[in-house]
Amino acid sequence: MLTIVHKIKDENGIHARPAGLLASECKNYNSEITIEKDGKKANARKIFEVMSLCVKNGEEITISINGDDEAKAFDALAVFLEKNL
Repeated sequence: MLTIVHKIKDENGIHARPAGLLASECKNYNSEITIEKDGKKANARKIFEVMSLCVKNGEEITISINGDDEAKAFDALAVFLEKNL
């Protein structure tokens, strides 16, 4: 399992648009991908689960990736997070 810790830079946090972009990106990989904030976890492929975490600007999230293509997903999500969130 690989993990990414990321501080949100989007001034609006993770709202519908970035949650949708994240879910779409995660669907490109077979690995299980979860997002966690303050001990609450969500399936990163599910927009409403991601939005339910209510992640605000300046807060940290942890993305966990576990599966056969986790290294590929890790690299792509690291770039995605820096570019979009």
